[in-house]
Amino acid sequence: MQDGLFITFEGIDGSGKSTQARLLAETLRAEGHNVIHTREPGGSPGAEEIRALVLEGDPDRWSAETELLLFTAARRDHLERLIEPALAEGKTVICDRFADSTRIYQGSRSGNKRAQVDALHDLMIGREPDLTFIIDMDPNTGHARAKGRGGTEERFEDFGAELQAKMREGFLDLALEFADRCVVVDGARSIDEVAKDVAHIARTRMS
Repeated sequence: MQDGLFITFEGIDGSGKSTQARLLAETLRAEGHNVIHTREPGGSPGAEEIRALVLEGDPDRWSAETELLLFTAARRDHLERLIEPALAEGKTVICDRFADSTRIYQGSRSGNKRAQVDALHDLMIGREPDLTFIIDMDPNTGHARAKGRGGTEERFEDFGAELQAKMREGFLDLALEFADRCVVVDGARSIDEVAKDVAHIARTRMS
């Protein structure tokens, strides 16, 4: 089984993707793989500073266009300082969210800005994951889970369950668009059941 793969997790807020990203990292490490587990926005000192700007505060704090620039800046720093060096060393990188989240959240939250998102991605990022897990979840359930966490990073959750329903449709469409790398996993089951499926798919892709 090879290392040096870039694996991402996507899905609506409250879908359980962060938990599944962590569990896969733990499983692969236990099996002897050199794994870096990271997240977006964030993953590098500069990107973590931007994370606070985009995930906290009033829902109307930023326009979708400004969000796009902020997320791309964070991603570029993350890519330069962590993701690309780790992959070059043959490590497997598991990331909680990446460019697909920007395609969905900023690309469709306020009008159709997908072309702008893709153009900026091609210019400043230029990398896609090798494997993307889309953890699918009923938007009302996911929204209730996300709001129930009681944290401070709830700016997108504060847009309401209606946004989550729109985002879910977007992720499922994205899975069809990038069918070569995207796998939809039913997140409405127990954590262990989902983790077992995720690990099996990852092992298959890595072998």
